[in-house]
Amino acid sequence: MCSDDEPEPSKHRRHVEPWLSALLQAEHLNLLIGSGFTTAVAKAASGPAVDLSPLCFQASHADAIQAAASSSAERIGRGSANFEDQVRSMMELNAGLRVLVAGADTAVVAQERRKWAAALLDEWSTELDKSLSTFLKNILSTERHVHAALTGEHAHPEHLRRMVAGFLLPFSSRVASRERTHVFTTNYDRLVEYASDLLGVRIIDRFVGSLAPVFQSSRLGIDLHYNPPGIRGEPRYLEGVVHLTKLHGSVDWRSTDGPSGRREVQRALLPFGAADDHPSLPTSPSDQLLIYPNAAKDVETLEFPYAELFRDFSAAVCQPNAVILTYGYGFGDDHINRVLRDMLSIPSTHMVIISYHSDCRLRAFLNTAGRDAQVTLLVGPHFGDLNTLVENYLPKPAIDRTTWRMIDLLNRRTPPAASRRDPAPQADDKPMEDSE
Repeated sequence: MCSDDEPEPSKHRRHVEPWLSALLQAEHLNLLIGSGFTTAVAKAASGPAVDLSPLCFQASHADAIQAAASSSAERIGRGSANFEDQVRSMMELNAGLRVLVAGADTAVVAQERRKWAAALLDEWSTELDKSLSTFLKNILSTERHVHAALTGEHAHPEHLRRMVAGFLLPFSSRVASRERTHVFTTNYDRLVEYASDLLGVRIIDRFVGSLAPVFQSSRLGIDLHYNPPGIRGEPRYLEGVVHLTKLHGSVDWRSTDGPSGRREVQRALLPFGAADDHPSLPTSPSDQLLIYPNAAKDVETLEFPYAELFRDFSAAVCQPNAVILTYGYGFGDDHINRVLRDMLSIPSTHMVIISYHSDCRLRAFLNTAGRDAQVTLLVGPHFGDLNTLVENYLPKPAIDRTTWRMIDLLNRRTPPAASRRDPAPQADDKPMEDSE
């Protein structure tokens, strides 16, 4: 369903809401969140959205960097180049310059080449660190505005909290005995984690530890408890638990030396919306900060920890009876689109795309996948608006049995159409007993 005009929510709700409710009861439920989610929340909080527009460089050979970024963006079908393409091009340039600097040839020409490469490497390393630091501060600025809005420094903080809760809780409120919802995001910010803390949603990821959580290769998820406490019995699953995978890394991920002397991925103690001079901010972002520039080559997805993250993604969605809902994802990452196309090759899977805009990238993905019967489209400013989506189309985030018993009781007390003229009392016109 696609609409550029303002449709009537009451007209579409009776069709969309039951359909989404049925899909959210799938055996394997997944949620893919793109930058559109942060943009929607930041807009509602009257704050700035994270800007990925390309930068202007003053260093030598800046035109070559821009040309490489534009060529990469065109090759993967994403259109014009953005900041991530420029970062990847700078990283590739620095990697090549390091090869020249490390040369062992003692000839005069080779020494001059190493001297030239070292000067250029120093120039572009400084440019890369400066660009990443600016980008990191922009993300923290967005987080600060969202934090201020959600904690009361906003005209209507309760409305914003209900909007965020109405979006996340339908996915985290599955029955505990069913498989947990897998939430995947390409965002570098911590909005999902922050909102989960406010809503009491427990997150399971690959990080283990308290003081300095470390990224582990194992996918062990511990979400059992004994109830009531102190009494022996069978373990029960916790309610309100989701698996979270940040496919492109995060602003608080660091590559650092661990206690064993080996490099490991740690999650820094960086508060949500930290100040620009916070001590946990990296001094050399290009060496420590783990954010993932938009991948154009498969070799980039084979590096640790991203190989583990994409393995989780493909394992969660590429299985029978799986459903994935995307919100705010622009289909500009070919390595993610490839997994989604593989998922749709399984006939029992389904995909829901909720997007504010319909552009060439979305149309190219749909044409390549060629599985229209397995895709539900809710495209346009009406369906893409987060508040409208939550208020009218997403199902109620409730799993309490009382609600279902009430619905069952009302259905049983409503006589069939054929017998509505019969004045005789029905056998079901009595309180329903608590039976399973």
